[in-house]
Amino acid sequence: MMSHVTNALDTDQLNQWQQAKRILCIRLDAIGDVLMTTPAIKALKQSGDRHITLLTSRSGAEVAALVPEIDRVMTYDPPWMKATTPRLDSGPELAMIETLREGNFDAAVIFTVFSQNPLPSALMCYLADIPLRLAHCHENPYQLLTSWVLDPEPSSGIRHEVRRQLDLVATVGCRLEDERLSLQVPDSTYQRVFHQLHTLGLEIEQPWVVIHPGATALSRRYPADGFAAVARRLLMDANCQVVFTGTAPERSLVESIQAAMGAASFSLVGKLDLAEMAALLAIAPLLIANNTGPAHLAAAVGTPVVDLYALTNPQHTPWGVPSRVLFHDVPCKFCYKSLCPEGHHHCLELVTPDAVFKAACELLDHSNTSAIALEPVADVFTQPALTIASGQEYPSAVIPSARPSAREVWG
Repeated sequence: MMSHVTNALDTDQLNQWQQAKRILCIRLDAIGDVLMTTPAIKALKQSGDRHITLLTSRSGAEVAALVPEIDRVMTYDPPWMKATTPRLDSGPELAMIETLREGNFDAAVIFTVFSQNPLPSALMCYLADIPLRLAHCHENPYQLLTSWVLDPEPSSGIRHEVRRQLDLVATVGCRLEDERLSLQVPDSTYQRVFHQLHTLGLEIEQPWVVIHPGATALSRRYPADGFAAVARRLLMDANCQVVFTGTAPERSLVESIQAAMGAASFSLVGKLDLAEMAALLAIAPLLIANNTGPAHLAAAVGTPVVDLYALTNPQHTPWGVPSRVLFHDVPCKFCYKSLCPEGHHHCLELVTPDAVFKAACELLDHSNTSAIALEPVADVFTQPALTIASGQEYPSAVIPSARPSAREVWG
């Protein structure tokens, strides 16, 4: 079994962390990553009378505004993250260091995936004179981190992203019992979404699902004709209404799916901001989506998810909700690529629409969903597929052999 919490801090260091009141959390990633960090942020918040500031990307800031444990959001797109526009000079970094200095933070917690290096953020915090600095790190950071947790991933296994961040803050004495994702949607937002659904003509008391077919990375997109086949079966065989969502650039994708399904459906593409999307998912009985931000939004509001999970990475499955994680096992799994390096997309393309339809029907069965919710949520793939569980213990990642059929994970 993989050891998840390495607490090498002495009593004086732990006391310093317990006394820290102004905490800077750094998560320079997108919507789903910020959401998967919210249990750890909640643990920090609930461990004392604390003010929490989140430094995040512009995309992360939108969802951070809905997290009740975050008191202030600061945006920053650093040059060591791949999506950042090339810099002309170091001016933005020098300005950010001064902004951090002016924040008078007592401590900084740097949240990263195991493939990211925390040291650029740690250096900024060091130069801003933030006295306590915590992060996972593979190499010895010496003075850049006052609290260094040797990163065990991936050599000793891969944890779910939520567990990774919870383990990090546990090293400084911050733990909590309720490990669900944290998100709060204003009541007024629900009213707007109910109005939009009424305007569409959706019969909200009848069965319906949300399908979100887009994803930023091409390698994570289930085929459009597969989505069309699933939507058609839901309507024709399960008498289930279908609502499509997506960003404005995904309008043509959704329109092609709607045309191919050959039956009536609804679309809210380009009509929802992030808070409205969260409200829609909170109302919806089920989400069918790729491994992308809305899958984590659904988990945060407690909605079951059928997750069409490209095997680009293993640690981002839906956390804490009934779910079905569908994929086809392939030898090239866990490539961490935005484009399929083999060009065949078999980990998704060989998942049949019948398998997706079956998973959706199971989660729409309220009695079945209730029973699943009582079980420990298993978000990861067990042999022959890698499984990461969201219970108290996490098995080390096991790299499975190829399988000839679609695999299903019950969550």
